[in-house]
Amino acid sequence: MAVNRRLVRATPEDVWAVLADGHAYEHFVVGTRDIRRVDAGFPAVGTRLHYRVGYGPLRKDGVTEVQGCVPGTQLVLEAEAWPVGTAVIVLEVEPAGAGTRVSLTERPARGLAAKLHNPAADLAIRVRNVETLRRLAALAEGRAGGTERAAG
Repeated sequence: MAVNRRLVRATPEDVWAVLADGHAYEHFVVGTRDIRRVDAGFPAVGTRLHYRVGYGPLRKDGVTEVQGCVPGTQLVLEAEAWPVGTAVIVLEVEPAGAGTRVSLTERPARGLAAKLHNPAADLAIRVRNVETLRRLAALAEGRAGGTERAAG
């Protein structure tokens, strides 16, 4: 299981607003090229993001489905991890001083990725998710108006 955490200089409400905006995922999820469609009611349980990853002949359409949602606090997603199965991603949002601590936990759920899961794979996922959380923070901090809401 790969776990990343980041302190964001924005309120939990600002961070959650980004997470609840299905169209924002193409701007912060590493590897997502564009969001093709967002189901009505996202991020309610059972709703989906329809996206595209890759380039040219290696392009692939995929879906991510909401498996759990505690509005403002936690979002649990199951994403297609083409071509090796699916991954469960848990995003948690909690107040931290004047800012927000965001935790991102990812683990293979089904398919070849789950069968071959190992520490090297977790390391690669953690490295990718450092950038994912950096991008998420930039979006939330931009929504919050930047450093006016700096974390202490």
